[in-house]
Amino acid sequence: VQLQASGGGLVQTGDSLRLSCAASGLASHLYHMAWFRQAPGNKREFVAVINWSGSSTYYTDSVKGRFTISRDNAENTVSLQMNSLKPEDTAAYYCAASDANKYTNIRLTTTDKCDFWGQGTLVTVSS
Repeated sequence: VQLQASGGGLVQTGDSLRLSCAASGLASHLYHMAWFRQAPGNKREFVAVINWSGSSTYYTDSVKGRFTISRDNAENTVSLQMNSLKPEDTAAYYCAASDANKYTNIRLTTTDKCDFWGQGTLVTVSS
């Protein structure tokens, strides 16, 4: 199983970025897909999650209205559209897969409920 995250970069405050995560060796339709982020010196924190079918999403409060998570099960990809970026969004962003049969409430998604992780893609937002 491999999750390959991409799309990070250096942007200015107010700019947009779109992160992508390609899953291989994984029946992605059996997993909820999530994005987490980790800033230097901080714990990895939850950002957004989308359920296995794409019918339900959930976001941490700080990104609501700015970030949008989506998925394409036919392509085994999940994306995170990030608009109106702020310096506090600077972090390494990780995609993760959580077994939809084990965890039915996506609002309770945490790092320990994720079975597979991507390698992280760095997002830097300058002020």
